[in-house]
Amino acid sequence: MKLADDGVLGVGLIGAGRIGLVHLEALSSCENAKAVIISNPTISKAEAAAVKYKLDHFTGDAHEVINHPDVEAVWICSPSAFHADQIKACAAAGKHAFCEKPIATDLEETVEAINACNAAGVKLMTALQRRFDPNFKRVKHAILQDEVGDVVQVKLCSRDPSPPPFEYVKGGGGIFKDMAVHDLDMARFLVGSEPVEILAMGSCKIDTAIEVLPGAEAFDTATVLMKFANGKDAMIDVCRQAPYGYDQRAEVLGQKGMIRTDNNYPNTARIYTSSFTGNADMPFDFFMSRYKEAYVQETLAFVDALVHDKPSPCSGEDGLVALVMAIAAGRSAEEKRWVALNEMASELCSMGDNDACEVDVVDSSTGAINFGKLLSPKMGIVVEKAEQATSFTTRDWLSAN
Repeated sequence: MKLADDGVLGVGLIGAGRIGLVHLEALSSCENAKAVIISNPTISKAEAAAVKYKLDHFTGDAHEVINHPDVEAVWICSPSAFHADQIKACAAAGKHAFCEKPIATDLEETVEAINACNAAGVKLMTALQRRFDPNFKRVKHAILQDEVGDVVQVKLCSRDPSPPPFEYVKGGGGIFKDMAVHDLDMARFLVGSEPVEILAMGSCKIDTAIEVLPGAEAFDTATVLMKFANGKDAMIDVCRQAPYGYDQRAEVLGQKGMIRTDNNYPNTARIYTSSFTGNADMPFDFFMSRYKEAYVQETLAFVDALVHDKPSPCSGEDGLVALVMAIAAGRSAEEKRWVALNEMASELCSMGDNDACEVDVVDSSTGAINFGKLLSPKMGIVVEKAEQATSFTTRDWLSAN
């Protein structure tokens, strides 16, 4: 497959729901990419999206997107249950894949999808868009530049304006895999170290209809504490309802100071009266408005990686580590105890063929899993990338940004 010989990447999209339209909007602001075709099971939605964004083709079949001759990369914006199979289909067709989180809701399927891309020599990006948000990137920059000194504590808050429909929650993997996974990844991103232990608590405080669902799917509210290999701690609170708007904040306390983000508002206007002082309007009440710039920046980053053969800016392996943390959090909430990440080493190593895997990948001094070692071809879990794919790590990305 020739990749963007004319400097413009041909893109196909699977899914014309809310997130699919977000990515179509982001692609429309990227001069190095052109959306060619979009699919959706309800074909009228695909047609409406194609008309609005001036795409040449639409279809009801995702495989027509993957196999379209003008498509060089596929944006996967379908329900989570379809992600892994669609990634593998992209790899089989020699197409690069940009996939909304999660790659899959279980470890084995996630590894299979990563391996399919590695073996085919195509790039895979996990869409953890908060890494590209200007607010969170500025916090990371402050840490890297020692503006607040050595990190003492990290706090993250993530609250949606209103609960999602029952059918969305059902089968979605639960609050840790489907919602808090962004915060778990962001904690790792900001701390710059691997997680050692997780303590999580979950409850249903908002939408009692979901109480009939299994495990963490029955939670709409959760709190997570994390310990990292470098001795730092992080605290996360998530809730599926905040009546005042979309609440997404980060705070880092350092030995020299503190940096924190505020919510994003439609404007900067403030009102001052005898009874009220504050923002004239409430924060954005939808993730598409709150993270509009982040979606654009992650799109630009992946398109640039493809057109100029650079590493994927947020890899499938990063998505796998985020899933491992989410699974550990779910286990902690269910069993009401601290869960050490190395408890999962046996399960992870069983997917490979190296008998010394568990001993080699667990750091004897911190107890942390060395994910770099775990996900190296030597352990036999993740296969070696084909020649045209470029090796990349989270730390490389942090250093570059």
